[in-house]
Amino acid sequence: MVPAVLFRLFFDLGEPWQESLIFGIGIVGAALLLAWAAEAAQVEISAGLAIALVALLTVLPEYAVDMTFAWKAGTDPALPAFLADATGTVPEPGSLALPAANLTGGNRLLSGLGWPIIILLFWWRRRQYVHLTKEVSPEIIVLGLAGLYSILIFARAEIALWDAAVLFILFGVYLWLISKPGGEQEGEMFGPPGVIVALPKIRRRLIIIALFAGAGAVVGIAAEPFADGLVETGKQFDISEFLLVQWVAPLASESPEILVASIFTLRGNPMFGMAALISAAVNQWTLLVASLPIVFSLGLGEAHSLPLNSQQQAEIFLTLAQILFAVTLVSKLQVGWVGAAFLFVIFVGAIVTQVIFEEVVPNHDVGVFFRYAFGVTFLVLAAVMMAYDRRHLWGIRDRSVEFYEALRERAGVT
Repeated sequence: MVPAVLFRLFFDLGEPWQESLIFGIGIVGAALLLAWAAEAAQVEISAGLAIALVALLTVLPEYAVDMTFAWKAGTDPALPAFLADATGTVPEPGSLALPAANLTGGNRLLSGLGWPIIILLFWWRRRQYVHLTKEVSPEIIVLGLAGLYSILIFARAEIALWDAAVLFILFGVYLWLISKPGGEQEGEMFGPPGVIVALPKIRRRLIIIALFAGAGAVVGIAAEPFADGLVETGKQFDISEFLLVQWVAPLASESPEILVASIFTLRGNPMFGMAALISAAVNQWTLLVASLPIVFSLGLGEAHSLPLNSQQQAEIFLTLAQILFAVTLVSKLQVGWVGAAFLFVIFVGAIVTQVIFEEVVPNHDVGVFFRYAFGVTFLVLAAVMMAYDRRHLWGIRDRSVEFYEALRERAGVT
């Protein structure tokens, strides 16, 4: 993190790719500190809220980067003319595509790369399936509901402010549900979190707060130059800005979270790693999606939905289809290597075809077609899973019942 702060405050790097590298590494470092602090904070709060806190704080860099893109799209000088054009002749500003690119890339990385890594890593080490507990039912159901709701976003080709209201409520219900009071969770911890937890209570709390504040400040310092560096790097080397923003930026911001989840798995606790990644997907597909039209409107200076063109529409469809497949995969609370392999292979296949039809043989229409094709593949496979193994179907039913019962219990309804 130190080079990122020093170069931001005192030096001019000059080259965009250097900015992307230095500030991207700074974001990775900050995200890792956030993960350590959030893991150590488990001893202060309930287990469910600890998982959500780990997920929320480790995706903070992703929030910062994506909101930077949303703000810049709203303040783009070419935007008012495009929005006011009724003839369809004014070209769309390139900045308008970047918030959706970063959003969809980050979400697909979490479930398409992060989840399979945990499942396959545990299978490799133990030759066992990853078993989840019913405590993750709120995450699974809320993620599924958010995925289903985003069908409306896809159909309307915009993320509206009232979409933000619905998703904020959904996230609020989820947070309220998992934040029920609980005792201190004195689980065994290793590395920096273990050192922090072993300290006296006052010192421990001060260090956790300092880590949160310091890492958060670095994220704030590095997010804008990192985003700008990516865009300018694309222009300098004639690489698709959409491609860089969709995959390079989330790799920097999501990799610490996947790393932390992998460490839990190697220590024999894949349950916590998977729960944290599922919770992170909930955070991103509710809170982050909801934040984009708000930040975009603030940049624009008036209330306005975030419009999506045909490419972004296809990205939203592919992402929601992957989410629904992933939810079906974990619905029976037992996940093996076969399902994880399918998820990973289709995820990689979608990226490969995207690169081919954006960089190698550029063809916008074919690229959009393949996004829809991979999205339909995810949905068909989800239907086949439920038909072939009814435990997935009953799992969705059971998770829904557990979600409903948890709501009643949290509300004190007998």
